Amino acid sequence: MDLIVARPQGLYCPAGDFYIDPWRPVGRAIITHAHSDHARVGHGHYLAHVQSEGTLRHRLGDINLQTLEYGEAIGHNGVRVSLHPAGHVLGSAQVRIEHKGEVWVASGDYKLEDDGTCTPFEAVPCHTFITESTFGLPVYRWPAQPELFADINRWWANNVAEGRASVLYCYSFGKAQRILSGVDASIGPIVTHGAVEPLNAVYRAAGVRLAPTQHAADMKPAELKRALVLAPPSAQSTPWLRRFSSYSDAFASGWMQLRGTRRRRGVDRGFVMSDHADWPGLLKAIGGTGAQRIFVTHGSIPVLVRWLREQGLDAQGFHTEYGGDDDDDGPAPPGESHGEQAKGVAPDEAT
Repeated sequence: MDLIVARPQGLYCPAGDFYIDPWRPVGRAIITHAHSDHARVGHGHYLAHVQSEGTLRHRLGDINLQTLEYGEAIGHNGVRVSLHPAGHVLGSAQVRIEHKGEVWVASGDYKLEDDGTCTPFEAVPCHTFITESTFGLPVYRWPAQPELFADINRWWANNVAEGRASVLYCYSFGKAQRILSGVDASIGPIVTHGAVEPLNAVYRAAGVRLAPTQHAADMKPAELKRALVLAPPSAQSTPWLRRFSSYSDAFASGWMQLRGTRRRRGVDRGFVMSDHADWPGLLKAIGGTGAQRIFVTHGSIPVLVRWLREQGLDAQGFHTEYGGDDDDDGPAPPGESHGEQAKGVAPDEAT
C-alpha cells in the first residue's frame, strides 16, 4: 500500500491517518509552510515546524498547533514523521514519513539557493519523493542572488538620482523579507505596506536580520522620493500609492523570466526572483534524494514527468489544489500558461 494517496481532502497517509497540506478540513494535518494554498483553516490538529508558528497563528488565528524542530521525529500510529528544511520561506519543511522500512518525502514548496532568511534546503534520502513543479520548464533559470540584488540596487539608486520613489511589488510573505535582507539600505529609506510589516515582525522575532523599515505616513515628502517601497501586488493602482507622487515601479517574481509578463503587469521593470526551485534546482533536488519513484504536483507536471521518465525513473503526477496563493508565485499569470496539472493518479479507492 502507498504511504501517501490522493483523496478529495488532500494528500493522505492511510497508515498514519493524517494529511499533508490538505485543502479541505480534516482531523490531523501536517503543514509544510504558511502560504495560504498549503495552510488553511478548519483542521482539528496542526503539526508544523516551530518557525512556522508565528506566520500560522497570524494567518489562521487560534489553532491547535504542535511544532517540531528540523530532524526531530515523532511516532503516530506506527508511522515515524520528521520535518526537514525546504528553503522556501521561514519555517518551510519537507515531511519525511517512514513505515515498515519504506520512506517517502513530501517536499511542499522548496528552493535550493540559500537566501539568508530561512534554513537552506536539505536533500532527504527516500524511496519516493513528492515534488512541486511550479517552474518545471527548462526556460526557468534564476540569476544568482548577488546578481539579483545588484540589479535591484542599481534601479533604486537611479530612481533616487532622478528624484522619484521606487515601488517594488513583491509577495508579503517570503519575497519581501528576502529583499529586506539583501538590498543596500544605505541608498535610502525603506517603506513597507501594512500587509508586509506584520510578517517582517515574525522574521525579526525568529532572529532574521532585516533592513529597518518605516511607515509612509511618518515620512516627509522629500524622504518618500528617495524610498524603496515594498508592497504586495494587490496594492498596484490603489489610493495608497498616491502619496508617492512620482515613482517607478517594478515586480519581483519568477514569472518575470517570461517574455511579455512585465508588459502585462504594467510595470516599468521586472526582477526575476522566486522562492521556488528553477529547472536546474528541481533536477538537482530530485537527484539528491536518490528516489526511484517521483510524484509531481502543481505546475508543469507533464514536462517534468516526461523528463524524469526519460531518465529511467518511475514518475507520474499527483493532482492537487496548490498554486493559487496570492502570497506566493502562484499559478502562471494570464496568457502565460505553463502546462495543465496532470490527473494521472487515481483517488484513494477507499473514499
